[in-house]
Amino acid sequence: MKTFKIMSVFGTRPEAIKMAPLVKELASREHFESLCCLTGQHRQMLDSVMDIFRLKADYDLNIMQKQQTLSSITTRALLGMESVLDEAKPDLILVHGDTSTTFAGALAAFYHKIPVGHVEAGLRTYDRYSPFPEEMNRTLVGDIAELHFSPTCANAENLRREAVRGEIFITGNTVIDAMKTTVRPDYRFTTQALNELDFEGKKIIALTCHRRENYGQPMHDIFRAVRQIVLTHPEVEVVYPVHLSPAVRDCAREELGGVERVHLIDPVDVEEMHNLMARCNFVMTDSGGLQEEAPAMGKPVLVLRRETERPEAVAAGTVKLAGVEYENIVRLANALLEQPEEYEKMAHAVNPYGDGSACRRIADAIEWHFGLRNEKPADFKP
Repeated sequence: MKTFKIMSVFGTRPEAIKMAPLVKELASREHFESLCCLTGQHRQMLDSVMDIFRLKADYDLNIMQKQQTLSSITTRALLGMESVLDEAKPDLILVHGDTSTTFAGALAAFYHKIPVGHVEAGLRTYDRYSPFPEEMNRTLVGDIAELHFSPTCANAENLRREAVRGEIFITGNTVIDAMKTTVRPDYRFTTQALNELDFEGKKIIALTCHRRENYGQPMHDIFRAVRQIVLTHPEVEVVYPVHLSPAVRDCAREELGGVERVHLIDPVDVEEMHNLMARCNFVMTDSGGLQEEAPAMGKPVLVLRRETERPEAVAAGTVKLAGVEYENIVRLANALLEQPEEYEKMAHAVNPYGDGSACRRIADAIEWHFGLRNEKPADFKP
């Protein structure tokens, strides 16, 4: 029987975290040759994920440059993919989510008439400029893809309303699979500042904030709110792995630098972040992935954005949309810190994003697509 070449294309740390367990699942299947192509849109942070999951790239475009733009990322990835696809001749390209790598990888596959499978398909805010450029990236990939792997029923419904071509599968989110590898009760942090935190005696808040649409005044307001929360709650400490973007770092230093019990640390790898979330009190973030990961650990999440493409967690009660306004962020954080019933309600809500078997479902769906199994795999139901 024929062996099918499945090439996974990704280039950022969040993509790598979510694709790594899928690459390994595909490699375990008898009739698949699992190939991995990195664009290198991120470099150092991407490499650390590959090391943690013990993966080696078959192809590495290494496109990252100083002061790279969206146009340079997209064009360099698109051009780099040409020779890779000519050489490897994969039977299916898998891309993930909504980055510039995702769009470029899907477009390159289309130009070579290679079918595309979109992992984490169907997330939408229906505002093309928020998140930017992610909302347009994932929408365009939805038009290109032939296989759509949606984490939730709501994501699948978005695609059905848009009448996308191809097959839609509801799989859960692969990040829940990834956490089986990364989260350990005996984990010791490599960042010494994290080992020195009193997770038992203090209320530790894990903070991330880096989205482009939050640059400027929104980010200043977010950090001012964080400072106020810390100043009015002596039991609180905030850990913030600060993104490498100069715009983010300058704002963080201005608003939070020197504030007692606010720990501004360098970016951490996926193991560090997952284990920090597993031990913290709650999470404040504008990240997409953390909205899925933290609920799997029973941690409430305040989303520092005006909208989210992950409304399932809001509906389930694991996440609250805090926005970017100072007063609202402070109010919601105070509720979690001062009202035990509010905290428990969010901490014990059902996680709508998966049961740790998303990669198995995706691999089963690909087997079905290629005629290697008779029945379409059953959809994930939370």
